[in-house]
Amino acid sequence: MAVSIELTKEYGYVVLVLVAYAFLNFWMSFQVAKARRKYKVFYPTMYAIESENKDAKLFNCIQQRGHQNSLEVMPLFFAMLLLGGLRHPAVTAVLGALCTVARFFYFTGYATGDPRNRMKIGVRLSSLAGVGLIGCTASFGISLLVRETA
Repeated sequence: MAVSIELTKEYGYVVLVLVAYAFLNFWMSFQVAKARRKYKVFYPTMYAIESENKDAKLFNCIQQRGHQNSLEVMPLFFAMLLLGGLRHPAVTAVLGALCTVARFFYFTGYATGDPRNRMKIGVRLSSLAGVGLIGCTASFGISLLVRETA
C-alpha cells in the first residue's frame, strides 16, 4: 500500500542543513587544492608518498583523511538526514547541523597534521549526533511499519 507524505514547513530546515554540508564540502575541496599547491602534490597523484615528499603526512591528513573521510560518510549522512527528517524535521535538522559543525572540527583537527586533534570535538560530536540521526531514521521506518491502514 502506498504512503502519502506531507512535507512540513520545518522540513525546510532539513534541506538547509544538507545545503550547509554541501558548502562545507566545497570549502574542504578548496583547502585540499591549496594544500596541493603548498606541498607540491600535483594531479593525478591522489596521496603523497613520504619517501618522495617531506610534507606527505601533512598533505595526506588534509586530503586523505580530513576530506576523503567526509566524502565517505556523506551518502549515509544525507540518507539519514532526509529520511529521519520526514518524521522528526526539527530534531533531525539540529542533529544534522551538529554533524556538519563536527565535520568542520574533524577536518580542521586533522589538517593540523596530528590525527589526534580530530578527536577533540569532531569525532565526539559527530558520533553523538550520528546516533541521534540513526534514531530519527529508525523511528520513521518503524512508523511506516506500524501505521494503521484504512
